[in-house]
Amino acid sequence: MSGRGLHERQRIIFLIASGISTAGSFAGLTAKGWILMDETAAPMVLALHFAALSLPTLLVSGPAGVRTDRIGCETVLIQAQWALLGAGLIGAVAIPWLDGLPQVLMLLASTLLVGIAGAYELTARNKYCALLVDDNAQLAPFLTSFSVVFNVGKLVGPPIGGWLVTLTGPATALTLDAATYLLPIASVIWLLHPRLEKEQRSTSAEGSSLAVAWRDCGTTLRHVVVFTGLMCVVGFFHPGLAPLIAAQELGTDPMDLGLFTSVLALGSIAGGLILQRNSHRFCRRPSLTLAGFGLVTAVAQLGMARGGPVPFILLMTLFIGAGTAGLLSSSNLITQVGSSQILRGRMAGLSQIAFLGGGGLSGLIAAQLSISVGLPTTFAISGGVGVVLALMEIRRRGNTVLTEIRSV
Repeated sequence: MSGRGLHERQRIIFLIASGISTAGSFAGLTAKGWILMDETAAPMVLALHFAALSLPTLLVSGPAGVRTDRIGCETVLIQAQWALLGAGLIGAVAIPWLDGLPQVLMLLASTLLVGIAGAYELTARNKYCALLVDDNAQLAPFLTSFSVVFNVGKLVGPPIGGWLVTLTGPATALTLDAATYLLPIASVIWLLHPRLEKEQRSTSAEGSSLAVAWRDCGTTLRHVVVFTGLMCVVGFFHPGLAPLIAAQELGTDPMDLGLFTSVLALGSIAGGLILQRNSHRFCRRPSLTLAGFGLVTAVAQLGMARGGPVPFILLMTLFIGAGTAGLLSSSNLITQVGSSQILRGRMAGLSQIAFLGGGGLSGLIAAQLSISVGLPTTFAISGGVGVVLALMEIRRRGNTVLTEIRSV
């Protein structure tokens, strides 16, 4: 088999293993969310659960990017995957061994550790992907394929989690979540053969800092990171408050939560496919791309604030999924394709700080707003601010062009 054909097969293997692991992860997160909703019925606990998953990126994504660029993406990727397995097992054993407040705290601790390990895994995986392609023209479609596969996992994982909670209990869902981490571990160790000789590593502590990456990435990529973070703080709260949104709009059964998150995932798949089919063109117009996806999300949030029958709510949910997935995936794509190979680990870290850190803060803000003024008003505030920010970005920077696409 030719080198090009071998790399293509390895990309498929990596995508499949990651997709199955993602499905298990979202089954576990759905089970945890339902348990926390059932135990506490507190919006702030749900927000803390999502914050535990996302806010660690504010602290560890920078070091994760630095470590990836210093010691190599494959080493960091394998270490992070083993850490994810251990964190998942902590959540699995919390169900039969604990109850009440200790169980809630252990589930939050499990999710916190998943968030920390996941920040390292995502950072290393972004740079690792560039070592599985033959030329730069393949990198953008491959990265966006990961977005599609990730969102397919989001689609099938929540109903699996809902079914397992209903039929066998949450412990089974969390056990399967932990077990699925074994697939990407096995694929990286035994099945994949990336072009490690092509990897560029930083050679000095001073040259490998996050500040150096921020300085050297250029004005356009710095603005991409800042705008993504701002839009996520304003409107990326639905993952954390999904159990509350589903309970108020659809019902309190675990399958209602599964339906809500699955529709979100369908929208995410649609947003990912749109980005994949237009990956090179969308990279060239970063501000227009990011603001366009942000505007879709904001308008849909205004629709959620307006309310209506269940089909309308699900349609708005679909658009929220498409808009947020497009925003997050295009931000990651633009910062990877637009940066040099030696910076890609740290650029992945900066992107994570923007969208996952911003999302964690957004969940906490939205939870407090929902307590104070109610969920519909929270959607109205978020959607209104999002529309203003997106339109301002289109007006001021819509013509910005990313003129230089870096080599692999």
